[in-house]
Formats: sequence, C-alpha cells, structure tokens
Amino acid sequence: MRYNYIITTLFIILAYTGAAQNTEKLTTDIMIESASEYGFDETVEKLTASLSGKNWKLITTHNMQETMKKNGKDVSRIKILELCNPEIAYTILSNDAHRSLSPMLPCRLSVYEKLDGKTYISRMNIPLFADMIGGEASQSVMRAYTESEEFIKAVIK
Repeated sequence: MRYNYIITTLFIILAYTGAAQNTEKLTTDIMIESASEYGFDETVEKLTASLSGKNWKLITTHNMQETMKKNGKDVSRIKILELCNPEIAYTILSNDAHRSLSPMLPCRLSVYEKLDGKTYISRMNIPLFADMIGGEASQSVMRAYTESEEFIKAVIK
C-alpha cells in the first residue's frame, strides 16, 4: 500500500513539473498569451517587420483603442494584426469541403498592454483545433500556426 502511494505521488510530481515546463504547448485554453520582451509599439513593429520575405502579408491592423474611443469607451492600447499567407489560405479556400474554416482566416495576432504595464501577444490555440479539423485542412492550419509562431518567437520572453 505504501509503495503504491509513493509511486502515485512520484507520478503526480513528475507530471506536474513536466506540464509546468511546457505550459504553452500543453494548454487547453482556446487562446495562447505570451509576454513580449518589448514595449507596445516596438512589438507591433517587430512582428510586422518579421513578415517580410516569408510569403506572409499584413492585410490590416485594427487599432481597437482608437475604435473604442470613437464609441465613448476607454481601453488600454490594443492592436489586432490580420495576417495572410496566400498559399496556405488557398488550400482552404479552394476546396468546398474546407471553406467552412474561412472564419479562421486571416490569421490574427493581438498585441495589447495590461495594467501591469507589460505588452502581450495573443493568438488562437490552433493545435487544440487541428485534430478536430483533420486531413489536409488540419495540415494547412498547423502550417500557418507553426510559421506564425516563428514571428512571435522574435518578440516573446
């Protein structure tokens, strides 16, 4: 009995420490949030610059602080970057069976400040959805996720 207790406790400790080291990869949250090494403007600039030469396009930037201000609401700085890789988007949009995934396009990254004064980047947890999607569409969204994570790595801690 004591042996089973020790083994169970050891297993829980190992599982917890392993999960703590890989929280971003193992999360079941719908969104992934990462702290930036830089301030707000520099984070937006670095993310935008990292697209250059990688077949990704910045479609538009939504300045949500400005939009909310026009509607009488005050929020901290937040910009939503809409990104597109035409090649990846084509594999989804050109196939009738995959067009239902079009609300996931373009890829979006949100850059915002919190009350702690730090800048964060948030995006959808695509790996969470990829298994549900399946097939070629799953491969396409995972490719988009993997490539966009490379842009993000340049600015996160």
